Amino acid sequence: MKPDLLVFAQSPSPSVMQQLDAHFQCHHLWSIPKAEQDAYIDSVAAKVRAVLTTGMMGFSAAMAGRLPKLEIVSLNSVGHDQVDFAALRARGIPVTNTPGVLTDDVADLAVLLLMSAARRLPAMDRYVRDGSWGARKPLAPSRSLRGKVAGIFGYGRIGQAIAARLAALGMETKYFQPRAVPGVDTPRTESLLALAHESDYLVLCAPATPATRHAVDAAVMTALGPQGTLVNIARGSLVDEAELADALLHGRLGAAALDVFENEPEVPAALRALDNVVLTPHIASLTVETRHAMGQLAVDNLLAHFSGLSLLTPC
Repeated sequence: MKPDLLVFAQSPSPSVMQQLDAHFQCHHLWSIPKAEQDAYIDSVAAKVRAVLTTGMMGFSAAMAGRLPKLEIVSLNSVGHDQVDFAALRARGIPVTNTPGVLTDDVADLAVLLLMSAARRLPAMDRYVRDGSWGARKPLAPSRSLRGKVAGIFGYGRIGQAIAARLAALGMETKYFQPRAVPGVDTPRTESLLALAHESDYLVLCAPATPATRHAVDAAVMTALGPQGTLVNIARGSLVDEAELADALLHGRLGAAALDVFENEPEVPAALRALDNVVLTPHIASLTVETRHAMGQLAVDNLLAHFSGLSLLTPC
């Protein structure tokens, strides 16, 4: 008999969805109208042995309490800050995620965002589309990346991949995180504030934790300065968005490029109104190849659990 699996979100990979249906008795919560989802969960809760969810959707203690036979939670994401680990560990329920497979595409987008902000790409696009070029309106030059310093907050797989790409563009890189990373040549600063002082670009790659919430505050933005640029491909909660909008509006910070926001999909109107901000809708890992690889790893973790094998990527 196939194990019952509660699927919170659809994978964009047809192969992943086919495998789920082949190996599990799937209960596709994402296909149920929002108003009917609670009743649907109640109708299948007694049978559910596994859950497939995402880092942004998370998994609460209350939801775990509704699933008496739950054995495993598989996340189709790297981030797991919205998962109530205490409630799951109390019942011996493991959680898996999908690290590694999205590193390159996320690093690529971080560099793309940084370059788009540096060369003011969205503004240049508008300049052509709205007729400003044809009207010969004045156009200020942008700034070169070569010789500039990129500070990276959080120096795991993604942070290191970003550093390698930026070094190839002729940039100097530094990093900060509480613990030094062994075996790397990139210099580590003493604090996030010091990193901002020493950087032209500050790239956020740190996890969302209570310690990192609003770590990028007014002081950090002021340290980065009126010529500085903030790039965030980590989690929106790392940044005080009200302070960010104010710093950008009043020139205390030069620019920002953001793929993540604190209350997604809500983006503050103050940020949306600014010309010195590049905005994307949390799509750093949204490529055909990476979303398939993430989904495949999530499936493989589930299959390993129900085959009595070691989990591939436990949190």
